[in-house]
Amino acid sequence: MYDRKARKKGRKSGGSANETVEIFKTVFFALLIALVIRVFLFQPFTIPSASMEPNLYEGDYIVVSKWSYGYSKHSIPFSPGLFQGRILDRAPKRGDIVVFKLPRDNKTDYIKRLIGLPGDTIQMRANRLYINNELVPDVVLSQSQVEDMFGPRPVTRLRETLPGGKTFTIQDWGPGGEVDDTGVYSVPAGHYFMMGDNRDNSVDSRYDVNSGVGLVPAENLVGKAEIILFSWTPGASLLNPVSWFANVRPSRFFTVLD
Repeated sequence: MYDRKARKKGRKSGGSANETVEIFKTVFFALLIALVIRVFLFQPFTIPSASMEPNLYEGDYIVVSKWSYGYSKHSIPFSPGLFQGRILDRAPKRGDIVVFKLPRDNKTDYIKRLIGLPGDTIQMRANRLYINNELVPDVVLSQSQVEDMFGPRPVTRLRETLPGGKTFTIQDWGPGGEVDDTGVYSVPAGHYFMMGDNRDNSVDSRYDVNSGVGLVPAENLVGKAEIILFSWTPGASLLNPVSWFANVRPSRFFTVLD
């Protein structure tokens, strides 16, 4: 009787150990697959501000392709210094919506539109964008009044066309903004000039690296924004399922980004 009980107990202990090993292996390989996808293929991001309106809104949940520009140390979580430069480097195109690491700290994720390529000059004159001393054409789409913390303000939406033909909608709050008139920015080799589509509500490359974005090194590029998967208005919380339905914006689901 004692021997049979001991053998049964041994079989049970062995079975539990095998189950633990199998669970560990399953979790390990699941995490490994997730890491490979995140590093080499896709990475999700949530838009935290209004700087890219009217194309991206706070609460949009987007997917970024990691292979579009090749890979740098910033493609890997926590940006370990395993190597310098980019592997399988592919130059971004003017007008791409780009996720990058803020040059000031090399940690914070930012998202802006690529306006200036290496060798370009960029300038704002009287609230108009000039690239290489040529005015970037735009067409007014709509004008309206928006109520915010400063009271009612006029807002204009325009369709802008960059050199090369890329077109997209921008949002402007009128003349007199802090960076509506600037000096000339020269973009050196290996760097890019970024701007937000919400032109008067974006801290971008028009501000120097100490107070804004500055010029973005190629190594800091993380990937290209491709699609909005889903969207919530501010106030939604993963911990409060009721808010999912109250704050959801289904019209923005699966929107391919310009």
